[in-house]
Amino acid sequence: MIPIRCISCGKVVSAYYDEYQKRSEDGENPKEILDDLGITRYCCRRMIIAHVEAW
Repeated sequence: MIPIRCISCGKVVSAYYDEYQKRSEDGENPKEILDDLGITRYCCRRMIIAHVEAW
C-alpha cells in the first residue's frame, strides 16, 4: 500500500496513485501523468514513481 501522505512535505499522494498506475500501464509518459494530476513537488513525485507493491 502506498503511504497516504508524502513523507517529506505531508501532501496527500495516495489519492492519485490508482489513476497514475492505470495510465502508466496504458503506456502514458509518467511525467505527463504527474503534471496532469497536479503533482509538482519532486518529493511527491518520488513517492508515486518509486512505490513498489509489496505482496
